[in-house]
Amino acid sequence: MSERLPMVFVVDDDQDIRTSLTRALGQRGFEVETFGSAKDFLAAYDGTRAACLVLDYGMPGMSGLELQALLNEEDHPLAVVFITGHGGVPESVQAMKGGAVDFLEKPFRQSVLVDRIRTAFALAEARQEDLEVRRRIRARFDRLTAREEEIVDRMLANPAEVSSKEIGNYLGISPRTVDHHRARILEKLEIRSLVELVDLVAKRDGGG
Repeated sequence: MSERLPMVFVVDDDQDIRTSLTRALGQRGFEVETFGSAKDFLAAYDGTRAACLVLDYGMPGMSGLELQALLNEEDHPLAVVFITGHGGVPESVQAMKGGAVDFLEKPFRQSVLVDRIRTAFALAEARQEDLEVRRRIRARFDRLTAREEEIVDRMLANPAEVSSKEIGNYLGISPRTVDHHRARILEKLEIRSLVELVDLVAKRDGGG
C-alpha cells in the first residue's frame, strides 16, 4: 500500500479561498480537506493524523486563535499556518506564541504558503512521533498496581530516601515487601534504575 499524501486541513469561512486552495494544494501533491468553520473542523477531525492546519484568523463563531488555543490544550499532531485578511501585530504575536508556523496576510503568494505548509507538516510528523512515544510510556505506567504507584511517587518525590527500608517505613510495610514491589516496577516499566525512572517520567510528561 502506498503512503498517504501529506494532509492539509483548510479552515476558512470564504468558499472562494477554500476552492482555490484545494485546487492549488492538490496540484502540489497534498491531500486537502476544507471546512467553513472551526466547529465543522472539530466535529470531523479525529485527533490522530499528522497534518498542517491552514487556519483563517477572522471567522464568525469560534475564531482561528480560539481554535488554536483549544487544540493546544489537547495532544494533537497538528501544526498551524494562519492566513488572514485583517489581522494585526497583536494577533500575529499571539498566534506565534501559540506555536503557529507563520501568520500570512491575504493576498499571499501560493509558493510562500506551500513552503510554510511543508515546514508545518514536518513539525506535525515529529509531534506525532513524540505523542506515540508518550502513549507507549503511559501504557507501561498503566500496568502498575496502586501500591506500586505509591512507591514510584515516593521515589520521585524523595530521591534521597529510596532505600527499601526508608520507603517501607513511610508506607508502613516491610522492606522485603518493598523489594518485591520494586522488582515488579522495574519489570513493568522496562527500566533498571531510578535514573531511568526519572527519565521515563520526563518523556511521559513531555519534558524528555
